[in-house]
Amino acid sequence: MYYKFSGFTQKLTGSAPAAAYSPQGLRPGVPAESPTMVFATPTKVVSEAGSTVEYLGANRVPELQRLFQAPDGIPIHLKRGVPDRLLYRTTMALTVGGALYCLVALYFAAQPNNK
Repeated sequence: MYYKFSGFTQKLTGSAPAAAYSPQGLRPGVPAESPTMVFATPTKVVSEAGSTVEYLGANRVPELQRLFQAPDGIPIHLKRGVPDRLLYRTTMALTVGGALYCLVALYFAAQPNNK
């Protein structure tokens, strides 16, 4: 038996094979029209010389891999020294301060209103 989705009852109902293979909203045999171009010209002109790398900086990946993969027992988020420690401690201080501020705000919100 063939089934199709009924838009009226919002359930599957029995149907003929032709109706089951032509779901609602789709029309068989309608030629598809190609969509219009949004941008008629390319945004970047491709040179005939081939692809060139535009990044002129040095590749620091091997250097950073050696630094971060060194078995020195330091956590990964503290490997780069003083800047990492400063950022970590600032983040922890803001987190603890925010948690304390939330607890104080909840305490004041729980107090009855004196009129």
